[in-house]
Amino acid sequence: MANVKAFLKRKDIEFSARRYFNDALSAMALGLFASLLIGLIIKTIGEQTAILFGENPFSAFFFDSGSTAMGLMGPAIGAAVAFGLKAPPLVLFASIITGGMGAVGGPAGSFLAAAVGAEFGKAVSKETKVDIIVTPAVTILMGALAAMLFGPMVDALMTGLGEIIKSATVMRPFTMGIIVSVIVGLVLTAPISSAALCIMLSLDGLAGGAATAGCCAQMVGFAVMTFSENGVGGLFAQGIGTSMLQVPNIIKNPWILLPPTLAAAITGPIATSRLFYMENVAAGSGMGTSGLVGQIGTFTAMGFSVTVLLKVLILHFILPAVLSVIFYKLLVMRGMIKSGDCRLEV
Repeated sequence: MANVKAFLKRKDIEFSARRYFNDALSAMALGLFASLLIGLIIKTIGEQTAILFGENPFSAFFFDSGSTAMGLMGPAIGAAVAFGLKAPPLVLFASIITGGMGAVGGPAGSFLAAAVGAEFGKAVSKETKVDIIVTPAVTILMGALAAMLFGPMVDALMTGLGEIIKSATVMRPFTMGIIVSVIVGLVLTAPISSAALCIMLSLDGLAGGAATAGCCAQMVGFAVMTFSENGVGGLFAQGIGTSMLQVPNIIKNPWILLPPTLAAAITGPIATSRLFYMENVAAGSGMGTSGLVGQIGTFTAMGFSVTVLLKVLILHFILPAVLSVIFYKLLVMRGMIKSGDCRLEV
């Protein structure tokens, strides 16, 4: 047993929730962004320019390029997950194939196939004199086996859970608006990928709109309420980048997480109300204002109009900023948050 543990340690193989739900899932988010999310942006540009100016070579090029990028989601996830698991080159390159194989089971299938294949590939890497044959073969075969046996089941489980959430949001928009907004917003700020989670759950429609509201509350909330400490750089790093930058500060003083979370609890049910009724596509629902992907996803789901634009400005930017600052100042007045608690070191 001691020899096995030593071997696994030498191969950097560790079976832990942190490794798979943090390292691998966060890396998966990069693969999603480099394929599905950026593809959605490029495709949307092509669609919108075609609507504005009619069919033209520019629009067709963007539409086709974006569609192709979205279609290569599986291989991108495979490479990203293998990279997150610190796989050696042969395993990483073979994981591009296993990620593509797993795509029949959706994003969750790609993740599972790539993770299983990469771990087995790492275990045999450089253990034989024909490493160039054995390592990629083991990676591909084990990844393919995982994709075939478990991929569809995992995808069905995630999709089914997503359908339950979406149905509950439609039936109980106020209550579920709060729950979805707060939970997904907290996931976004935590070192877990909210984008990957929402895509695996296929969280679109009204539930996607609530999720987006929660993510925007965290990002815009932290960006605006900490402006005095972090300046313009912090404003853009958190508002357009990620509120995850505040995790070290949250560990030191968890109270700083309360203002944007309370803001999410308010904007979530507003997003699901009849007045606003915000929707989003799954690829944008867990992104918030990161790269403005959440807003592009909203326009993709609801169409672009002055009315939708105003709703986006109010729910995604103005309201989260105002509410978070109000709650932040109240906590400062009560001594629960002090100067420097939200300062970013980088």
